[in-house]
Amino acid sequence: MAGLLEGKVIVVTGAGAGVGKCIALEAARHGARVVVNDLGVAVDGSGGSVLPAQQTVDEIRAAGGTAVANTDSVAEWKSAQAIVAQAVETYGRIDGVVNNAGNLRDVIFHRMTEEDFDAVVRVHLKGCFNMSRAAAPHFKSEASGAFVHMTSTSGLIGNFGQANYCAAKLGVVGLSKAIALDMHKFGVRSNCIAPFAFTRMVDTIPTDTPEGRARMQVNMRLEAAKIAPFTCALLTDQAGGVTGQIFGVRNNEIYLFSQPRPIRTAHRGEGWTVQACLDVALPMMTPSFYPLDKSRDVFSWDPV
Repeated sequence: MAGLLEGKVIVVTGAGAGVGKCIALEAARHGARVVVNDLGVAVDGSGGSVLPAQQTVDEIRAAGGTAVANTDSVAEWKSAQAIVAQAVETYGRIDGVVNNAGNLRDVIFHRMTEEDFDAVVRVHLKGCFNMSRAAAPHFKSEASGAFVHMTSTSGLIGNFGQANYCAAKLGVVGLSKAIALDMHKFGVRSNCIAPFAFTRMVDTIPTDTPEGRARMQVNMRLEAAKIAPFTCALLTDQAGGVTGQIFGVRNNEIYLFSQPRPIRTAHRGEGWTVQACLDVALPMMTPSFYPLDKSRDVFSWDPV
């Protein structure tokens, strides 16, 4: 397995800790030169320090790898451009971007403020756009390149108190598919991973109910390092035919998720009235309705 990313230049955002750090370390182990991006802020977004990114860089270098730290914000267009520019200026090219940076502002919907919503969408969705758009011209000119975007089952399935996060993460899926379609003719790939991992961000989820405490006990068993191998696999040339897909990684499990497609249809030759929709169309489709599942309802078994 050694050298599968040899010579490639990979940017990993949010790589000062947790999932991002593990991906950066794994990419470097396989020969990649890594730009380790992290703002170094507290979970609430306050502060800022080069220390988390630099610690990851130091670990990579201590193991014989090559890396450089970056503390620009993915949420800002110019800063994202600067992250990609640093990769190109330092190493001469860019081959992969892992859009991992994230934040949480969990609150029940009727209490969610505009700032709560914007803060999360700006990092997760706009950040993915900013980073991907900054790298896209380089990928196009090189006729290669891979994006890996972190989505979440919160967006794919649903979760309580996360309207901002759910919206952003499902938006990431749509963005990834659009990038895959637009960039396919240039040899550029774009895929999503829904990672299951216990990180400091997950540790902020409220546990003030018995259900919440039980869920946290399961979450604590989810190892961040388990996300890295599959992420790095998607960055290799051997995965050149994989694009536009949604995957999940949960400890030793890897999933391929479905994508929305019609599952029932109702036809009426004379057209539809409001009453006919109520009398015919909705009753026809009701047996196929999805319940109000949350992520933990679908992934009800313990991680393996």
